[in-house]
Amino acid sequence: MKACWPKTAILACAVAALLPEQARAAGAAYFVDTADISEPGACKVESWVSAASNHDFFAATSPACVVNMFRPVEMSAQFVRVRSDGEWASGVAPKLKTNLVPTAIGSWGVALSGIAVYDFTTQETVAMFATVPATLRLSNVVRINLNVGWEWDRVAGQHYGTYGAGIDWRTADNVWTLTAEVFGQLGARQDAIGVTEPRFQVGLRWRPVDEFNIDLIYGRNIYGENANWITLATVVRFNVGK
Repeated sequence: MKACWPKTAILACAVAALLPEQARAAGAAYFVDTADISEPGACKVESWVSAASNHDFFAATSPACVVNMFRPVEMSAQFVRVRSDGEWASGVAPKLKTNLVPTAIGSWGVALSGIAVYDFTTQETVAMFATVPATLRLSNVVRINLNVGWEWDRVAGQHYGTYGAGIDWRTADNVWTLTAEVFGQLGARQDAIGVTEPRFQVGLRWRPVDEFNIDLIYGRNIYGENANWITLATVVRFNVGK
C-alpha cells in the first residue's frame, strides 16, 4: 500500500482510496458506489478478502440495514483488518447513505453518503469521507455510475478530492454481472508511486439466488501502491421487516 504515512497510520493509508460501497449490484469490494438503496427493512452482510502482489492484505465484513428515518437511510459499519509492509492494523468505518433522486432508465439518480474511519490501533478517527454517487440506467441490464467526493485525512492533515466511474452489465436473469470501474484521488502527495495515478478493477459476479452472490475481482493500484490485487467477495441478503 501507500508508503506515504507513518506506521501508526496504516489503516488511514489503506482506506485513503476506499469508499466502502454498499451498492446492491456492486459488492462492497467495489469502490464506485451507486445512487440506489433498498427498501426499509432490507439487510445484508458483505464480506471480502483481498491479496496483493506485494504481499499486502485486506479483509473486511460490513453488515448493513436500511431504516426509515423520515426517509430510507442505509446504515452500515465496515470492520477491516489490513496488513501493509508487514504491519497490521484494524478499524471500523460506519456509513450513512440516502437516495435524493430515484434512479430510472434514461435519467440520473443521485444519492449522498458519509463515512468516518476509526483506527482501533491508534484509537482515533483517521479519515472522513463525503460522496455524491450518481447512476444512469441505460436499460434494465446496463447502468453507469459516477462518484465525486471529498476526503479529510486527519493523520496527514490534508483534504483530497475523490472520483470514480463504473459500469455494470448483467444478464437478463440477473445471475451474472460484469463490473468495471476506474477511481482515484486528487491533490494527493507525490512522494509515492501510483498515489495520484488512476486505479481500476474488473469483476465477475455470480448470483445463483437473490439472497446470495459471490464475486471474483482483479484490481490494479487500488490503494495507490502500484500492485496487482485479487479479491474474493460474498454478499448475503435478508429482510427484517419494516
